[in-house]
Amino acid sequence: MKISGVDIRPGNILEYEKGIWKVAKIQHTQPGKGGAYMQVEMKNLQDGRKTNVRFRSADTIEKVRLETKDYQFLFEDGEALVFMDQENYEQINLDTDLLGDERPFLEDGMVVTLELWEDRPISVQLPDQIEATIVEADAVVKGQTASSSFKPAVLENGVRVMVPPHIESGTRIIVDVYARSYVGKAG
Repeated sequence: MKISGVDIRPGNILEYEKGIWKVAKIQHTQPGKGGAYMQVEMKNLQDGRKTNVRFRSADTIEKVRLETKDYQFLFEDGEALVFMDQENYEQINLDTDLLGDERPFLEDGMVVTLELWEDRPISVQLPDQIEATIVEADAVVKGQTASSSFKPAVLENGVRVMVPPHIESGTRIIVDVYARSYVGKAG
């Protein structure tokens, strides 16, 4: 399926220069002179190379349709992650690099979506939001009353996020996995 260069979004899988690429980041730019373009950071899913490419609105690129299947994470075995197919209970081992920066958010028993290309897993999609416990939170600075003030905190998985001043150590919160940001208090 062909899409316009300005319709590219993070997480899209694109066919570019005879390879399969996953979009990591995008930045829409409208210079004062000339047409707008999308600056796209992509990672090759076959060999791990990264590249930055500019796509103008007139450019079209092939968006790859992938087969998706739900798997449950069982355990880590050295450099491999072991997942179980939710339908037929078959187990597969995947390299920890396939998760990238989202690896700390993977929890035992978590159901994830594997994206398959030609029956080969090329991407792991975690849930967009998870619940986590704060293990360390900085003290509130006295006099800091602005509603937009946030303080750093560390989650049980070691990830640092910015949280509102009223959140203390031991609090369960909801975290956006891909933005690594505070969403709200867990109910």
